[in-house]
Amino acid sequence: MANFAKSNVPRFSVDVYQNEYLPEGGSEVNAVVTVTATGGGTIGSAVSAPVHAPGRQPSAAVAIMVDCSGSMDYPPAKMRGARDATAAAIDALRDGTRFAVIGGTHVAKEVYPGGGRLAVADATTREQAKQALRRLSAGGGTAIGTWLRLADRLLSAADVTIRHGILLTDGRNEHESPQELRAALDECAGRFTCDARGVGTDWEVKEVTGIASALLGTADIVADPAGLAADFTRMMETAMGKEVADVLLRVWTPVGTTIRFVKQVAPTVADLTARRTEAGPRAGDYPTGSWGDESRDYHLCVTVPPAGLGQEMLAARVSLVVPQADGSVQNLGAQGLVRAVWTDDMAASTSINPQVAHYTGQAELAQAIQKGLDLRKAGDFDGATAKLGRAVQLASASGNADTAKLLAKVVDVVDAATGTVRLKTRVAEADEMTLETRSTKTVRVKK
Repeated sequence: MANFAKSNVPRFSVDVYQNEYLPEGGSEVNAVVTVTATGGGTIGSAVSAPVHAPGRQPSAAVAIMVDCSGSMDYPPAKMRGARDATAAAIDALRDGTRFAVIGGTHVAKEVYPGGGRLAVADATTREQAKQALRRLSAGGGTAIGTWLRLADRLLSAADVTIRHGILLTDGRNEHESPQELRAALDECAGRFTCDARGVGTDWEVKEVTGIASALLGTADIVADPAGLAADFTRMMETAMGKEVADVLLRVWTPVGTTIRFVKQVAPTVADLTARRTEAGPRAGDYPTGSWGDESRDYHLCVTVPPAGLGQEMLAARVSLVVPQADGSVQNLGAQGLVRAVWTDDMAASTSINPQVAHYTGQAELAQAIQKGLDLRKAGDFDGATAKLGRAVQLASASGNADTAKLLAKVVDVVDAATGTVRLKTRVAEADEMTLETRSTKTVRVKK
C-alpha cells in the first residue's frame, strides 16, 4: 500500500462499538458500526486497498432534473430561482464530468445537450447549458417517475464511476399514480443516487423524502427560492467529492443467528433492513451508495442462540465490498467483528453501550417527530402533544440543537427535560415542513 500513500484515493475503516456481555439466557446483541472513508492516509485498524488508480479523479455523470410544471410560475421567483440554481450547479461541475439538464412536467424533456446524450463539462459546454436554461418556461403537470427514467437512460449510457441526480420539485406528483412513481424508483435504485429538494411549500414531504431514501441521497426543503443557488452549489460540490460508488455493507452471521435490523443512524436515520440482497451462505449486502471523505454510523441488531455462562461467539462480521462489472465484488479490506459473551456479572451485562443508547434515542426522535406531525394533521392534538413533547425531551438529552430549534417553531417548550410542551396554535407551513423533512437528521455521539 505504500505506493498509494500520497494519492487521493478512498480508503475505508470499520470500528465497532458495543457491550458484548449478555446475561445468562440473553440473546439480543446490539452494535454501532462506524464506517469511515478517507481520501488519504491510514486510519483505524483496518484499511482497504484503493478502488481506483492513484492520482486519477473518479469519473462522474450528473443529471439535473428541474420542475417546469405550471405552478413554478407562482410566484415567478420559483422559476427564476430554479434557473439560477441549475446554472450555479453547472458552474460547480468538475471539468470532464458528463452532465445533462432535464425539464420535468407530466413528461420529461432534454434541455441540454439533447439527442439522448450527455455533455462533457468544460467552459464551452457550461456556457451552452446556461444559455439553454434561459429557454426554460413553466407549463404542464408533474410526473416525477418520467423524469427519473429519463435520467436513468442518460446516466446509464456513461462509462463512469459515479452516477448522480439532482431533482427539484415545487408540487405534488399529481400526474402519475404513487405506484408508477414507486415502480420508477425501484427501476432506478442501485443505478444512480439522487438528492431531492422541494422549493416553496406546496409539495409533499413524504414524496420528496421517499425519492431521496430510495436513491440513497439527501432530501431538504428550500422554502425561499432565493436559497436555491447556494443549496444546489453545495449539493454539486458534495457530488463532485464522491470517490467510489455502490459500496455495500456486507453482514455475515453464523448458523442460528437472525438479523433483526440494519439501520444507518448517522448522519441521518435510514432503515436498510428490507434492502438486503443475499450474498452467499449466511451473508447479505446492504446498499450505502456513494462515498467521499466521510464517516457514517450503522446500528446492527442480531439475535443469537443463548449459550452458557463463560461462553462467547462471533455474532456478526461486517465488511465492505464494491460490485464489479463481471459480477464479482471487490473487498475493501476493512472489517469489524460483533461479539457475544455470556456472563453472570450483572454490572457488565446490564450496561448499555453509550453509542447504542445514543442512536436508539436518535431513531426514536425521528419517529416521534413524524408521528407527532401526522397526529397534528389528523386533528389528534393530545396525541401530537405527547409525541412532540417526547421529541423535545430526546433532542434536549442528546444535544441535537438543530432539531430542538425546529421543534420550538411548532411547540412552546415548557420544560425540555420532561418533554412538557404546548402545541402552537399557529405554525408557519414552511416551519412544519422543515421539521418533517429534517426529522431524520442526527447528531454524532460524543465519544
